[in-house]
Amino acid sequence: MALGSPQHEHPFGHLIDTLQSEQYEERRYFNPQKLSDVRYEKLPFCMRVLLESTIRKCDGFYIKTDDVSSILAWQKQQNQAEVAFSPARVLLQDFTGIPAMVDLAAMRDALAKQGVDPNLVNPRCPTDLIVDHSLQIDYSKCAIQGPPSPMDESHGATVRSPACQPSPRGSSSSSGSHCAGQRPGHRGGCSKASCSDAPSGRSAAVQIENTPLLCPFHLQPVSEPETMIRNQEMELIRNKERLQFFKWCSKAFKNINVVPPDINTVHQLNLEYLCQVVQEGEGFIYPDSVVGTDSHTTMINGLGILGWGVGGIESEAVMLGQPVSLTLPQVVGCKLVGTINPLATSIDIVLGITKHLRQAGIGGKFVEFFGPGVQQLSAPDRTTIANMCPEYNATVSFFPVDDITLQHFKHTICSEEKLVVLEDYLKAIKLFRSYGDQSEEPQYSEVIEMNLSSIVPHVSGPKRPQDRVAVTCMKEDFINCLNEKVGFKGFHISKEKQATQVPFLHEGAEYNLAHGSVVIAAVISCTNNCNPSVMLAAGLLAKKAVEAGLMVKPYIRTSLVPGGGTVTHYLNTSGVLPYLRKLGFEVVGYGCATCVGNTAPLPESVVDAIKQGDLVACGVLSGNRHLEGRLCDCVRANYLASPPLVVAYAIAGTVSIDLETEPLGVNSEGKDVYLRDIWPSKEEVNHTEENIVIASMFKELRSRMEKGSTFWNSLESAESALFPWDPKSTYIRCPSFFSKLSKEVCTPQSIEGAYPLLFLGDKVTTDHISPAGSIARVSAAAKYLQSKRLTPREFNSYGARRGNDAVMTRGTFASIKLQNRLIGKTGPKTLHIPSGQTLDVFEAAERYQRDGVPLIILAGKEYGSGSSRDWAAKGPYLLGVRAVIAESFEKIHWNHLVGMGIAPLQFLPGQNADSLELCGKERFTINIPQELIPRQQLIVQMSTGKSFSVMALFENDMDVAFFRHGGILKYVARSLLP
Repeated sequence: MALGSPQHEHPFGHLIDTLQSEQYEERRYFNPQKLSDVRYEKLPFCMRVLLESTIRKCDGFYIKTDDVSSILAWQKQQNQAEVAFSPARVLLQDFTGIPAMVDLAAMRDALAKQGVDPNLVNPRCPTDLIVDHSLQIDYSKCAIQGPPSPMDESHGATVRSPACQPSPRGSSSSSGSHCAGQRPGHRGGCSKASCSDAPSGRSAAVQIENTPLLCPFHLQPVSEPETMIRNQEMELIRNKERLQFFKWCSKAFKNINVVPPDINTVHQLNLEYLCQVVQEGEGFIYPDSVVGTDSHTTMINGLGILGWGVGGIESEAVMLGQPVSLTLPQVVGCKLVGTINPLATSIDIVLGITKHLRQAGIGGKFVEFFGPGVQQLSAPDRTTIANMCPEYNATVSFFPVDDITLQHFKHTICSEEKLVVLEDYLKAIKLFRSYGDQSEEPQYSEVIEMNLSSIVPHVSGPKRPQDRVAVTCMKEDFINCLNEKVGFKGFHISKEKQATQVPFLHEGAEYNLAHGSVVIAAVISCTNNCNPSVMLAAGLLAKKAVEAGLMVKPYIRTSLVPGGGTVTHYLNTSGVLPYLRKLGFEVVGYGCATCVGNTAPLPESVVDAIKQGDLVACGVLSGNRHLEGRLCDCVRANYLASPPLVVAYAIAGTVSIDLETEPLGVNSEGKDVYLRDIWPSKEEVNHTEENIVIASMFKELRSRMEKGSTFWNSLESAESALFPWDPKSTYIRCPSFFSKLSKEVCTPQSIEGAYPLLFLGDKVTTDHISPAGSIARVSAAAKYLQSKRLTPREFNSYGARRGNDAVMTRGTFASIKLQNRLIGKTGPKTLHIPSGQTLDVFEAAERYQRDGVPLIILAGKEYGSGSSRDWAAKGPYLLGVRAVIAESFEKIHWNHLVGMGIAPLQFLPGQNADSLELCGKERFTINIPQELIPRQQLIVQMSTGKSFSVMALFENDMDVAFFRHGGILKYVARSLLP
């Protein structure tokens, strides 16, 4: 039980049930059905997950029986009642994970000094920490297609690929990533002195397969594996201290799983390896749920696992056993009906639903999908839609587990036994969705309906990416573009010249070019086309086209640039790569190519024909940029399209075609072949994706997880229960949160004679408060690092130094946009009131602390708004701030302040600093009673003799307990003292 909670039998012990089957050992679980409350089956599925957790974790202190009652009465309590939610696990990436783990390491030190076994300090909630934010691109390459040998099986594609030397130390993370063809003097290029004089077009043609990549400036070969290895080596060198600390954490702490670098990104690991759907622990099975510090945490809702993103303080609190405080949200039911357009890809669907939800105005709400249309969405489609939550301002987009989800789990996380347990358990507690049973429909706050048949596939162009054109209107739109005056879309081609055709010879054969003829077709899997389904659709379409006897004209410059080796792997595994190659879409390399204009010259005969007829020739690509003339100066119309449409338009040889009524081409038997004849169905794509691609990718990921990283495995770290802090380290430092830890809890102390450290206005965001970005050379943090004999190039960023409280404290309130009324101008300065000197905020705070003077902050409306940042509360605490008095607070931030032992105090309605005539130079005494209660009014007395009242924003007894202890860290530490 938590500190202060009474010892008693579980208040919902009567709901414990047993799951039994001949196929597995029996499991115990809490069954909300045994409440015999008709309201349960009317709850949205995401609310049922909240209810189960609240029932199971109810302890009478953190989580109370009233929380269960509030969730059952969700229809009446939404947007009103506060409940506590204990997720099943916590997900951290390394930037936010390192301060949390440093705090736990410091807690071990503090308890060891009190004679307590430091091994007792461990995360109380299972935690996964993925080290994936430390890689920087010091070595890079960029593929550019060279002149192909038309209609040759090998396709003769060429590459000009800079795999350049490392960028200067201390440069930005992307400074070394530059494509060939850019102007001389490229940053992060080769170390040769002649680099800046090298011509940008210089290159050498090389074969793709088994050939080193060449820097176009010096023709120095660096193979792709070597590029990766060198970046990994730089990552190890730059982050050695941090990685050694993480390695120690992985061995020293229980209940934490550290995933080393170079395995996969945090959100992909969450989807592909860490998620369990149904967890087992403490003798029970229960639904998986997660809070995470990665912005992509919401993806997991696509698999029926409730989760959302939180800040560092919230995640650390959950790790330490505290539930998340949550206002019962409104849940919007999004009913999907209709049939998906056969030509619509996953990207079309995702963007269509995103647009629909954005227009519906669902900010801050939960969204739950239902209706017959849901069954048309694959598991990857659902996770992609769930990942788009920030785009339409929802907190969660939840897809309950159904047959499609189960089919997905067969290829990923589940053994046969676990799959049976999962299905039986979810059905037992009514968390399994059957869309054919209308009686299962929950009640929602509101329902918005979307007809999937309204999602029409689009292309963008011919000059700007924002000019979208429905594929069904493509021919008509292109003709209109020819007619319009020269502008964002028009080319102003006279009517009599629009039918111009120019014959030309290519490789001994005669062809014709006309307005709209495609001369460049590039399938690129970067950015929004990284979803496997769209690349597979292109491959399956190519397969059907080849089998139907269709080909791409040999003069069209075709290329295939996967976003990474994984794409090539799944195209090859699924058997479609040879068919893409047959149509001329050969893998030319990995990196930025056609999008940035790195296209090899068109055949001279093609260029001559375009110029002769003053033709509006076209390029079609699946990238993300296509400004006029960017692909090639003689190609005036450029369209962005999905990968399968790129292949389709390449086969047609023109964009001036109605793909519904006109054939793409004629086969060897003289029969017309239409797009509908070769377009792969969504079922075909989904089947290939689930049964071949995903199964293969998960098998490979499991293998990597089992083998681990070579660097990680060879990395040395301490074997001790206490971390051996290096006093010379500028990355990892023991924070002072536990410097005055004692067993006794003092009664709340009044704040006597405090000075305002800052006098702020409205809408002070966490970006103004928390250290972020690069470290300015004239800042307090820079002075500290220079005192450690570091040069500005070695400063790195605040994010990289989150494990050093000395740097982070000095970076608190270091924003150049900070508006402090004490000095009357913008900047990271404040007035040291006793001396009248203007100092850095840190220097002033340090002087106050040296003199034993407590500090407060005065602020206006919406103090602490913006992103959730842990150091926006930790920093002020270490500066000596005891209270913040503001007109209003961002709720998450005031919870953070409470969690650090800082009192969030709110002016009474109708009052503020101006109405009370505060100048900010007064001394303030805040009278805090020994028997402090939630939402109590306190008296603030000033040195002028005046006084005013404020509301203490302690929501419950738990908040009061945290404040009395000096924050959650000391609260948890004291719970371990004998």
